[in-house]
Amino acid sequence: MSVILAIESSCDETAAAICRDGEILSNIIASQQIHTQYGGVVPELASRAHMQQIVPVVSQSLLEAAVPLTAVDAIAFTQAPGLIGALFVGAQFARSLSLALDKPLIAVHHMQAHVLANLIGAEKPAFPFLCLTVSGGHTQIVRCLSPYELVVIGETMDDAAGEAFDKSAKLLDLPYPGGPLIDQYAKQGNPKAFRFPEPQIPGLNFSFSGLKTAILYFLQENTAKDPAFVEKHKADICASIQYRIVSILMNKLKKAAVDTGIKTVCLAGGVSANSGLREALQQTGAEMGWRTYYPALQYCTDNAAMIAMTGWYKYLQQDFSPLDSVPTARAGW
Repeated sequence: MSVILAIESSCDETAAAICRDGEILSNIIASQQIHTQYGGVVPELASRAHMQQIVPVVSQSLLEAAVPLTAVDAIAFTQAPGLIGALFVGAQFARSLSLALDKPLIAVHHMQAHVLANLIGAEKPAFPFLCLTVSGGHTQIVRCLSPYELVVIGETMDDAAGEAFDKSAKLLDLPYPGGPLIDQYAKQGNPKAFRFPEPQIPGLNFSFSGLKTAILYFLQENTAKDPAFVEKHKADICASIQYRIVSILMNKLKKAAVDTGIKTVCLAGGVSANSGLREALQQTGAEMGWRTYYPALQYCTDNAAMIAMTGWYKYLQQDFSPLDSVPTARAGW
């Protein structure tokens, strides 16, 4: 029996989780509301909040799991990518626990953990599968051959899908975080009301910078004619923006499935909580004959359960990290 304590601190969520033999026993997340007033995450404020929250969050994860600290077999932490100051808080705490308890340290790549969040729970995909991983900083298609063989076969060449959602929301004067608000408004709107361009990028890579620019020019042109344009058409605008972002993602995912011959397809990352994307995956899956999966909502956004699950698989392989392991803001696979 193996028990993993996991810590996640890559951005503005301080999180801890306990995993025992591949089962998540607790998943505690403390969000940071202070960033709302600035319209985005302030790195220095995020680091300070992590320092304030990490002890109570870890304590609560142990309490909820009914696991004493002495029963932990290894400590996993997010090493990369993320805000460097925020990462350092989690890494230093994990290293200190590892040293104090004389337990192995396991460094986890944040994006790999998002993919393996699909392995949490009873309903899980069989390997091999494709995973569309979408967040504020990343957009990737990953071919997953095993928990230890994850290969990126397509990624964004500029901006991520989550950034396209958030920047569009900012243009619409929606409060931060705006991506989920676009999803809410989109449910009330007509996705075909306004047409936004789809970039013609060859292969499996993505691009969202041109779409962001097109949305900016569209809003500038129409508000110049009618200052109340956004308020009058907010639901339709949001629905049209979401429709285009989702169509870009799904078209590339369909191509990846055809190219690889893989018919088990998953979502992961913060944007996988988007209801339009989930519905599109189900609809496309029915059309293409896919078996489709996505994590429970609590495992889509940044969380420690996915770090714990990845850490458990690495523990089985005895894939441990030296105590002088340091976090990095960006790291390849």
